[in-house]
Amino acid sequence: MDINQKQGNTPFTITGNWDEQSKQLKEKYSQLTDADLKFESGKEDALLTRVENRLNKKRDEVINIIKKVQ
Repeated sequence: MDINQKQGNTPFTITGNWDEQSKQLKEKYSQLTDADLKFESGKEDALLTRVENRLNKKRDEVINIIKKVQ
């Protein structure tokens, strides 16, 4: 089940230049790898799950972190 639908939230989408945003995230969070930050359009959920696991943070925290670099 899609967690965004379960919570009634609007699905999270990546906007802007993801290559630049992922570089900023790697600078701020050195434990993130290229594999963690691999993004395919329509697969935001997979990206969020990888980053959640790597940073040991909740989904809403990860979404806020990504939104700050967008």
